[in-house]
Amino acid sequence: MIIDTLENASRYGSLGPRIANALDYIKTTDFTSMAIGKHLIDEERLFAIVNDYQTIPCTEVELEGHRQYIDVQYIVSGSELIGYAPLQGQTPFKQYDKDEDFALYRGEATFVRVSAGMFAILYPQDLHMPCLGEPAVAVRKVVVKVLI
Repeated sequence: MIIDTLENASRYGSLGPRIANALDYIKTTDFTSMAIGKHLIDEERLFAIVNDYQTIPCTEVELEGHRQYIDVQYIVSGSELIGYAPLQGQTPFKQYDKDEDFALYRGEATFVRVSAGMFAILYPQDLHMPCLGEPAVAVRKVVVKVLI
């Protein structure tokens, strides 16, 4: 898992052209009035999901994991906690769904606050719990999905 501010995004171009394109898209797009939902950037190889929500307590979610896509999560407004745990042989309690690229796991997590102007890059080995925080805070977040 990588966490940084958008002003340092150019440092991560060496992670690959799709990661570089995802970060460039985030840097050059005004998300404040963009419609909620899925926005194709490069067909299904690179797309953004814009979402507005209220953060929820840490007790209400589980760790999630992906296999086909890397998440680049960018906080447009608000802030949230993201829980993190390395994937180290845990067994999912909700089996992997290939169509949704999603499995759920139980376990301990380390939490970090990600605020407006910050991003997190989450690889398949990075189990994560997004959208957390108490009291509830309004968040606008963009998740750019990067096909591996």
